Amino acid sequence: MTRFALAFTTATLLLACSDSAPVDLSGPLAQWPDYGGDKGGLNWSPLTQIDTANVGDLEVAWVHHSGDFSDGSGEITRTSLQVRPIVVDDTLYYCTPFNRVFALDPETGEERWVFDPELVALRLSGPYNLTCRGVAYWAGSGPSDLGTCRTRIFTATMDSELIALDAATGVPCADFGENGRVALREGIGEAPVWEYYSTSPPLVIRDLVVIGALVADNLRVDAPSGVVRGFDARTGALRWAWDPVPPGWDPEASLAESGRRYQGGTPNVWSILSGDPERGLVFVPMGNASPDMFAALRLNLDFYASSTGALRAVTGEVAWHFQTVHTDVWDYDVPAQPALFQIEGVGGGVPAAAQITKMGHLFLLHRETGEPLYPVEERPVPQSDVPGEVLSPTQPFPTHVPPLHPTEVTPENAWGFSFIDRGDCAERIAGYRSEGLFTPPSLRGSIQYPGNAGGPNWGGVSIDPGNAILYVNQMRAAAVVTLVPRAEFETLDLAAAVFPNELYPMEGTPYGMRREPLLSSFGAPCVPPPWGTLTAVDLRAGEILWEARLGTTRDVAPWPLWFDNGAPNLGGSLATAGGVVFIGATTDKFFRAFDAATGEETWTERIPYTANASPISYRLRPDGRQFVVIAAGGHGWSEPGDALLAFALP
Repeated sequence: MTRFALAFTTATLLLACSDSAPVDLSGPLAQWPDYGGDKGGLNWSPLTQIDTANVGDLEVAWVHHSGDFSDGSGEITRTSLQVRPIVVDDTLYYCTPFNRVFALDPETGEERWVFDPELVALRLSGPYNLTCRGVAYWAGSGPSDLGTCRTRIFTATMDSELIALDAATGVPCADFGENGRVALREGIGEAPVWEYYSTSPPLVIRDLVVIGALVADNLRVDAPSGVVRGFDARTGALRWAWDPVPPGWDPEASLAESGRRYQGGTPNVWSILSGDPERGLVFVPMGNASPDMFAALRLNLDFYASSTGALRAVTGEVAWHFQTVHTDVWDYDVPAQPALFQIEGVGGGVPAAAQITKMGHLFLLHRETGEPLYPVEERPVPQSDVPGEVLSPTQPFPTHVPPLHPTEVTPENAWGFSFIDRGDCAERIAGYRSEGLFTPPSLRGSIQYPGNAGGPNWGGVSIDPGNAILYVNQMRAAAVVTLVPRAEFETLDLAAAVFPNELYPMEGTPYGMRREPLLSSFGAPCVPPPWGTLTAVDLRAGEILWEARLGTTRDVAPWPLWFDNGAPNLGGSLATAGGVVFIGATTDKFFRAFDAATGEETWTERIPYTANASPISYRLRPDGRQFVVIAAGGHGWSEPGDALLAFALP
């Protein structure tokens, strides 16, 4: 047992002997069977045992360490623990950055089984950390699903395999694909292992397993295809494949030359899918066509890019799509799981989908048609001055909920700890192109605010369906994007670009791309704080209820420079019927709870690593406790680790 686990176990035992109030056992029970709590991704728990009155009493109940982490200094690529477990049939399942799958007792953290795919791709050399955001569960139906593999866990790996495991034992299902595995690179074409693989969990719907994939950004025009596929949950047979090319596209000539089955350069689906089993719809948050920062050579493949789409679950046919960014050259791909809801007083009470974007735009769409529930305005935006580039003259802006992220960066609103770095920031800003949201990349350098990471990102939103309140966390960080002519770019050393400074070749275009954060000479952001926020939105009124600062400068700045300025954040929130919103996500090592009604921070727990994941909650027995679980294992900006932490009342 680690010193951390021992300390908290001791503290828990001591508190158990104290005069703590008895735990209320009268409330509801709930599992957490899907990534977002349900297939619609509400990120909502109906549990009430933990509430605003007792949340301050939470203590660590158990800790699980997988041992699967790397700081990137050896042969194995650096890890980022972004996983969100699921809890179903009295078992907790989660995957590690090495794609091992663990089954635990959800009340004690005791291991029941572990599966190791024995990855070849652990020694990646690409730009991304190793990560796995989750697994999916399937419960068979009918007499053919009795016995071995009657219930299954599906996981996708960095070796580009979809694997089916017996949920009871962790043994691969022999009747699925080849000994439990289906290859996902077939028809994709030649690409390094790190350029194409799945990081987000598959979606299980109507006995199908639907999956997309990460495609590395800004490398080349003919990047691997963004195809989305549906596989038979029993046999692993391919039932359909949606190649996101424009209607009427004839790919025969280009595919014949490349040896691919699917068109290269199309927008991909790297984030989390949602499903509506009743209507037989799969909701896909679409990425960009390749490359992200230069559109002139995309061959009209932008048709589905940066859109929320709905596919027929049985056939993969497109039911509708709604584009959030036209001709996207900002890497503003749709990053988050569409959240499915139906609330009286919101859009007439119709079945709906809420889609948050990196720009902080919240689009509310009719789930069956994709039509906006409230007016969306096409507004003029800045145009490109790069030779050959032609962008959309307008972009869509929602009107019911105002944009949730500021967009103006000027010398006048430059920020600094002192007049020295504030002046430095003002001078830097004046030297770049900065015309607000949708300022396009340029040869002189353009300020992008929010940056390509958002605003919001894959953490998405959580929704309280009873009170019609949506919660979303955002970071506020600006970037400078510069297109570099090819001859000049070829003289640069790509290996010398150390995060967060980036160089990308965009092969097949006249330019490479340089991207860096907009910081002062002191290393502080040039945009005013807060640099991280948690916001509550009234979906009926279309108004912001409150905005709270999320995070501090602790763990990224030395003491005494620990300020309550908010912090960059990746990960999501959990809203509960107890009136509490839980969230980690920040660059500091804390797990937090907020009062859902007021935004007051009501509980803060120091944890061993940053928690760049999304929490879950469950209560399984009438005499049992409600647990809140979060993965804490760092990100690119923080120390990597492997702690899965469970909290409960004493």
